Amino acid sequence: MRYLLVFPVLFIVSLVGCINNSQHQALLSFDQQLESIDIPAIEGLIDETTIPETEATVTEEIKELEHLGRWEKGSPSAINSQNVTYDFPVTINKQVEFYLDFFQNRQRATFTKWLERSGRFLPLIQKHLREAGMPEDLAYLPMIESGYSLTAYSQARAAGPWQFIRSTGRHYGLKVNTHEDERRDPTKSTLAALDFLGDLYKEFNDWPLAVAAYNAGAGKIRRGLTKYKVDNFWDLAQHKYLHSETKLYVPKLIAAIIIAKNPAKYGFTDINYQEPLQYEVVNVPRWTTLQSVATACDAEYDDIIDLNRQLRQRVTPPGRASYPLKVPVGKKDLVAKNLKKVYPVVTTKYKTHIVRPEESLSMICKLYNIKKVTLLKTNKLQSAQLHKGQRLQIPYQSTDYVLWDKESNPPLAVADSDLILHKIKTGETVSSIARRYGVPQHMVALWNNLDNLGHIRAGQQLAIYLDDASFAKKEQEHFETLAKNSEAPSSAQIADDDRIIYYHVKQGDTLWAISRQFNLNMDKIRRWNSLTDDVIQPGTRLLIKTASI
Repeated sequence: MRYLLVFPVLFIVSLVGCINNSQHQALLSFDQQLESIDIPAIEGLIDETTIPETEATVTEEIKELEHLGRWEKGSPSAINSQNVTYDFPVTINKQVEFYLDFFQNRQRATFTKWLERSGRFLPLIQKHLREAGMPEDLAYLPMIESGYSLTAYSQARAAGPWQFIRSTGRHYGLKVNTHEDERRDPTKSTLAALDFLGDLYKEFNDWPLAVAAYNAGAGKIRRGLTKYKVDNFWDLAQHKYLHSETKLYVPKLIAAIIIAKNPAKYGFTDINYQEPLQYEVVNVPRWTTLQSVATACDAEYDDIIDLNRQLRQRVTPPGRASYPLKVPVGKKDLVAKNLKKVYPVVTTKYKTHIVRPEESLSMICKLYNIKKVTLLKTNKLQSAQLHKGQRLQIPYQSTDYVLWDKESNPPLAVADSDLILHKIKTGETVSSIARRYGVPQHMVALWNNLDNLGHIRAGQQLAIYLDDASFAKKEQEHFETLAKNSEAPSSAQIADDDRIIYYHVKQGDTLWAISRQFNLNMDKIRRWNSLTDDVIQPGTRLLIKTASI
């Protein structure tokens, strides 16, 4: 099936809410309001997350570090003679030497990836560290947190390159809600992390302790210093107090700093460093999809996604009238010029599912979130019995975006589309109406400029744009489903020998005249088309079922 947006994608949905008190309270208030609003997710979009590579070997690291025995402060003399300077307190001891060996050998391939990714983010992070007057070597902290991965999501539900948990991220001004997760924004998460580290350094006046507190929490470190009457990380690490993950955190960072600042010395040569992160910012309206932006500026869709990892559903939040979107350098003006000319065209495509042993039709329908009737009809199956190895066609919706200059011929889908005016009945929701016509809810919102998907009223008309063949097929399935599910089919339901046509209401038409034209009862036409009265508008399409045509 094909349907499309015949209004430009620059659509504005209003959000009612207030922001008050301090800036931090305002951010929390806004997030809480946004999460409380029932705004459905954009169908088919995935909130992409990956397991941090740094978590894969933690258990192994802990066991081997325990075998090394007593923790010690070590000495900086072994590295001071090198032609490399450090502004983080770097020292050499058994624990640091373990990680130097670990990174060079068993984790060589992974550490190489981290070095390559570092090229993208180090200039940005170091710039903000310089501006804050903090050690630039802290720019390597995301290396041991996430491997500089924007999509990293840990078992502790920490996200982004700096691995903020939700509460800490929000405390430092990062939005975390249904549509946004700014823990994945490299710039905003870096600024938040530097604020956090700065607060910890103010309390402990020691960078290794501040880094340990970044991992374990300030309270844990504070209580440990008091309990054991020590004033530095290495003395505290000698006691069975800190979690093993916190103990290994500091030597792991030091080893990463040492190798990353002089990789050739440790055998890391021919590193293919990624290009430094660069982008322009353009303001776009709410509900703008990243795919439409890619079309507007002729950019790779994956590049737009990667620049805007904070957008969990790949669409700008409905809670803001305008959103500052990142685009590749040189693309800002193109987006501003072309975005209003971008139109989505949605089609039904198919994927193949091979039936596994003991797999039932119900299980497959649940897996793909489709109805049994749909799956049976798509595959022309007469029964629900399946056999191993059977190939099933699974329908799914796919959205493409086209750039249409009004002076040129419209895309085929725009030219072929037809308007359906659906009059809302009591009890109907945008979700149920979208399901009836086989369209995503956000498309219904875009077509009808809905301020809030949860606030529609009976009698209100919604515009739906479909092509004739798709609409006829969808309505046929809809009424067949009604007939099958009803205990006592009424005369309004479709019969096997009924034929469906769609009558386009013209200026001067009345429901009575149309009923006489087709020799039908007016009540039937009202029921078939969800009409609550006899008022019809020119341009409306009426479903007509009759065996006499």
